[in-house]
Formats: sequence, structure tokens, C-alpha cells
Amino acid sequence: MAWDFETDPDYQKKLDWAAEFVRTEVEPLDLLYPNPYDRTNKEAMALMRPLKEQVKEQGLWACHLGPELGGQGYGQMKLALLNEVLGTSVWAPSVFGCQAPDSGNAEILAHYGTAEQKAKYLEPLLAGEIGSCYVMTEPTGGSDPTLFKARAVRDGDHWVINGEKWFNSNAQFASFHIVMVVTDPDVSPYQGMSMFIVPAETPGLEIVKNFHVHGFSEHEGHLRFTDVRVPADHLLGAEGQGFIVAQTRLGGGRVHHAMRTVALVRKAFDMMAERAVSRPMRKGPLAGLQMTQERIADSWIEMEQFRLLVLRTAWRIDKEQDYLKVRKDIAAIKVAMPKVMHDIAQRALHLHGAIGVSTDLPFVDMMNYAEVMAIADGPTEVHKITLAKEVLKDYTPGDPVYPSGYRPALREKARELVAERLEHIVGNL
Repeated sequence: MAWDFETDPDYQKKLDWAAEFVRTEVEPLDLLYPNPYDRTNKEAMALMRPLKEQVKEQGLWACHLGPELGGQGYGQMKLALLNEVLGTSVWAPSVFGCQAPDSGNAEILAHYGTAEQKAKYLEPLLAGEIGSCYVMTEPTGGSDPTLFKARAVRDGDHWVINGEKWFNSNAQFASFHIVMVVTDPDVSPYQGMSMFIVPAETPGLEIVKNFHVHGFSEHEGHLRFTDVRVPADHLLGAEGQGFIVAQTRLGGGRVHHAMRTVALVRKAFDMMAERAVSRPMRKGPLAGLQMTQERIADSWIEMEQFRLLVLRTAWRIDKEQDYLKVRKDIAAIKVAMPKVMHDIAQRALHLHGAIGVSTDLPFVDMMNYAEVMAIADGPTEVHKITLAKEVLKDYTPGDPVYPSGYRPALREKARELVAERLEHIVGNL
């Protein structure tokens, strides 16, 4: 039997260190410096540097990357357990070298970047000297790439990009962008997209507007590309490989969002449980009321179910080494994530009463985070469809009138089976 619900003792020690470190050293930064992506804040950057060094000394820096890039090459199971710790803090991913979107962009550059691209963009990105932005969604196409209109046309030794992109995280603070655009409109979008590195200072690249998302530190940029000329050697992968390149980051990114959400869900639950045993009522604490007990019970069950689903998905990714084979599981945690987050945060808010709706407590931010997770990396509805299709692949059609569970037919088969067995038993008496 290979089933096991225990963490390796040596790794558990690292997780325990990380939990204490995040709680005592990193979370205070969240309260004083809300944006870890703003590298112009010299004071915050100066405070973060020694924290990064401590993480590196513990061997927990950029663990999603291989040793050749300075990481540990951890599989998804180990990353899941670590992200359960980091998810409580907006600064923790940056301190541990695994912040989005830089982590996913680093994976793209590691897989598809040339030696020159890695030297110019990947190395300073991994060192935390610069930030990056992933540019995919569009104002009218949303997250459906088949509707994308932004184009890149080859012109000698350059590509010329025109179009608009929408809600691109941290565009304001990025030194370069990884941009997905149409390069061949005459073929399927799945073969007609390409991915490019576009330096932030490139002429014609404009940030039209920065949207601030309530409860989030980063800004979401509306980008406009007007005759943006990019050298041909800034293509990532081959022409037409945009979808393939994108999957390098999207599959893992969805899982990592879920891993960090486990931490936030637990944080909301712990605050709710603390409130329940602390708040006095007429005849004892709030925890003595049955409706409170129901909320605690429902929340604990939902939290543990979601966590186990996330961990099993991570385990399956490590086992299969192919995101496509785990597509069903990834879709399932993507669907479950916003509902679990919203419902537990809402219950926690409600038990805190009036102060729960104020900005002095994090519950409104958590509920908005749930809505963001329902949209980011593809809306919930799309993943429900994916999940259903993947599940139904394992089933074959039966009789359209009398289903396989039709009892009269089953009863007749049972009679025949029992009669044969009785005949055999009697014949051997």
C-alpha cells in the first residue's frame, strides 16, 4: 500500500521553520508595505533582502525551479505543503522567490528561452532585481484565446505588434512582458498564436490604465500596442507555439493558486473559531449556539475536503508528469477554490458582526479574492465544462430506455445467477 498522509520529518522541520518565519518576520511587512512588487520602495526592498538570504540558507528559495536555476526542483506535493504556509502573506511568495507572475514567467524562460534571453531576462528575474508581466487576456476576448485580436506581423528581422491587452498583473512595475498574440490568423488559434518578450521601454507600448483590485496589492494594466517593434530573437519557442508555451505556466499556476488559497481558507477558519470561543453571549460564548456550531462544522469539512483534493491533484501531477493527464483534477480544484474561500470567509465575517465588514479585518478582501480566483486563469464556468467532459470520457452509452440500474432486468439476471449456483451446489451434495 502506497497511501500515506504524513510529511517526511526532515521536510516537516523546514515547513515548521517557514511557518514561524512567515508569521514573525514576513507578515508584519504586509501591514506596513502593501505592495511587494513596487521595487521603487527602497525601504521595503532593504528590509526584504536579508529575509531572502535567510530563506536561501534554509534551501527554500524558488523551490519550483531546478537546481540549475538555483531552486530545489520540488515536485507539486512539496510545493503544495510549502504554499500552504506562504499563502497567508502577500509578501511571503516574493521573499521565497515564487511570486506570481514572475514564477510562471521564469518557467517559460527556463523551458523556451535562448541563452541570450536567459542571461538578459531570467537571471535578473530570479535574483529579484526586476519584475515581469504575463500578457494574455484582451478587452473583448477575455480569457478565450480563440477571440484574440492582437496581432504580430513579421517585418524583416522584427515583429510588429498591434492591439490591446487587458488586466495584466503588475504591468506598472514590470521590466519586461511575455505577450501572447496572433501571428497567423488563417489557421486554428491553437496553431496561430506566438509568444514574445517585449521590454517595458519599447516604443509604442502604452499603459492606458491601471485598475486597482480591492484587496490585492498589485495593479492590473490595460496595455495598448501601437506598432511595437520587437526583434525576431525575442520570440519564445517556435512561431505558432504560443499555446504550448502558455501551458508551461497555466497548468501549474492554477494549482499554485489553489495551494495558497488553502492557507487563506485556514486563516479565515481559525479567526472564525477564535471568535466563536471568545465572544460572550447571554448564556456562555458564541460557540455554544447551535447555528455557530453548524457553521464551524460545515467550514471545517469543506476546508479539509478542498485541501485533500488539492494535495491529491499535486500528487497526481508528480506521478503523471503531464498536466494534460491531470486536466480533470486541475479543473476540479479551480472550480472548488472560489466557493470554499467565499463561503468560509463569509461565515467568519458574519460571526464577527459589524467589525467583520470593516477594513480593519480581512474578510471582505478574502471574499473579493474568491471572486478573483473565480475569474483568473479561466472562469469557473469554463473549468466546469472541462471537468464534465473529462469525467464523461470514462463512460460508455447504455440502453437509452432502460438504464443499467433498471431493477427488473437486474433481478432477472440475479435469479439466473442464483439458479446456476444452486444447481451446482445441489449437484455436488
